[in-house]
Amino acid sequence: MSFFDKLLLWLHLGFAIFTIGPLTAVVSATPRYIRARDVAVVRYLKRATRLFGLLTLGVFLFGALLGGAHLGQAYLTVSMTLFVVNLVLLVIIDRDQATAVVALSSESPEDDAKVQTGRIAALGGITALIWLVILVLMVFGGPSHSPTPSPSPSPTPVPTVTR
Repeated sequence: MSFFDKLLLWLHLGFAIFTIGPLTAVVSATPRYIRARDVAVVRYLKRATRLFGLLTLGVFLFGALLGGAHLGQAYLTVSMTLFVVNLVLLVIIDRDQATAVVALSSESPEDDAKVQTGRIAALGGITALIWLVILVLMVFGGPSHSPTPSPSPSPTPVPTVTR
């Protein structure tokens, strides 16, 4: 592995640890503070979700650069597709957080953002599971774990009969 590959791996893992973990924690904490009607904290969690969500693009970028020669392999294709699905789910979560901030900021006691609470909790759980599936694919689906093709047997020479 070259120095450049090691640097890409280091950046890929660093971004994964320092963005995906906090993003998952922030999203999973949001429903609790919506139920508590704490608008200031929900507003902060929305900003943190957006920030960490954008920073996860670094995981995708450095992972794509690192796996450049193997991008056609199934484990990378599936994990990159799941990553994009997670990004779409995070956009929906961000929208629901914004709606919850508006709902909680209103003076109406009927508008308690219950719909957003449930949807954020459900989508947050789904995104966490997808992150775990991607992790499993990266650990167990990589090129070092792919089956190596067995060498094809050399053709046996056919004895020739001379008359």
